[in-house]
Amino acid sequence: MTKKIDFKESVAILLIMLVILGSGVIGFGLSPQVPVLTVIAFLVFWLALRHVSWDDIMKGITKGISTAIIPIFIFIFILIGTLIAVWIQAGIIPSLMVLGFHLISARFFVPSVFIVCSLVGLAIGSGFTTVSTVGIALFGMGSTLGVNPALTAGAIISGAVFGDKMSPLSDSTNLASAVAEDDLFDHINNMMWSTIPAFIVSLIVFFFLGQSNKGTSLTSIASVSSTLTKHFAVSWWAALPIILMFVCAWKKLPAIPTLFLNIIVSTVMIFINNPRLGIAKFATLIESGFVSKTGNKAVDALLTRGGISSMMGTVSLIIMTLALGGILIHMGIIESAMKPLVAKLNKPGRLITATIFAGIGVNLFVGEQYLSVILPGNAFKPAFKRIGLSPLALSRTLEDGGSVINYLIPWGVAGSFVASALGVPVLEFLPFTLFSLLSPLFSILSGFSGIGLKWQPGHGPKA
Repeated sequence: MTKKIDFKESVAILLIMLVILGSGVIGFGLSPQVPVLTVIAFLVFWLALRHVSWDDIMKGITKGISTAIIPIFIFIFILIGTLIAVWIQAGIIPSLMVLGFHLISARFFVPSVFIVCSLVGLAIGSGFTTVSTVGIALFGMGSTLGVNPALTAGAIISGAVFGDKMSPLSDSTNLASAVAEDDLFDHINNMMWSTIPAFIVSLIVFFFLGQSNKGTSLTSIASVSSTLTKHFAVSWWAALPIILMFVCAWKKLPAIPTLFLNIIVSTVMIFINNPRLGIAKFATLIESGFVSKTGNKAVDALLTRGGISSMMGTVSLIIMTLALGGILIHMGIIESAMKPLVAKLNKPGRLITATIFAGIGVNLFVGEQYLSVILPGNAFKPAFKRIGLSPLALSRTLEDGGSVINYLIPWGVAGSFVASALGVPVLEFLPFTLFSLLSPLFSILSGFSGIGLKWQPGHGPKA
């Protein structure tokens, strides 16, 4: 490059990127892939004008998409697409819906969804798996009960994010703790200062939002239940894969073998219930997903989903956003934008606020959950040490402003995934994803008030 990228130029580039992404997804209603690809093209041409070699640009792209965790992450998405299809075919999701109609009151449906997804997410440590399994069943129930789909989606995602954030099995939780260099369980305990208030406020608001639901007739619920029972293998045996999922989490089995085991058990259930299905039809189910043909339009719309092909849009977005992030990092654009800000922060409230907004910014510009923790963590770690804040303060801030926000970004990996899994656009469920919206606010409040703020020994207000 002819010269180092300075702060003003970095900010200008990031603002242009944000305009392209925002106008494409929000203004024109495009799928996220097209605006992200446009931003990559813009960066490539800009770097060419700066006389950067194509080999150097390729180094950034390669670094972005070749990190060790990403190939595994992409494979997990493919397995989740398969799991959704076999869970529907095996009658697991329909059984959950029928059971839910008998157990959950329509009046308390929305807060119940939030609590159930919180518990499942906490047990298995995966927001993605929670949304794509139990979440789909609850979403189907909500649609039958006449609840606003965006509200149901917001409650599902809020619960899944809470569980993922507070679980010792979660990748993002372990990552935040590792980046800040603190103990995992100390990190989880310290997160309660911002997480519990966000959970309680979310639960209260979901309770009141759920009361405004007009609901639907008992006849409609009975009709859907009857359709599910008639066309799917609805039984208590459907609980077996769910129990297996919890057992694998208890044994701390990694995500890939857990998903494989669940798919195998569900496949056995499919062929026991329908031995004439055939290998060819089963292969089509895995590849293209389940196609519901019950004759009930509402049920067919809810349960026609899953398969490897359903995840390809998300996989392509992952690859493109990682390539974009690789270019931004390799060329020093993110670092140049952050560095002047970091050097001037010497008070806890301002530092935590800046770190929160840095995490939000990385989510906006890069769209990748892990990088929204790694980049601000590495950039702000010296500042936290300089003013005497504990690594626990940093790791909590990284979670509150990084991993939980990715679900709210239309072109973000998590946001794109849950929008595809539930069939609700990000911008529709965003206002109802209360936990993700409140977590950064309580973290900032902690920074300015000092409540729950951890200091290094010998530092702090009383030192």
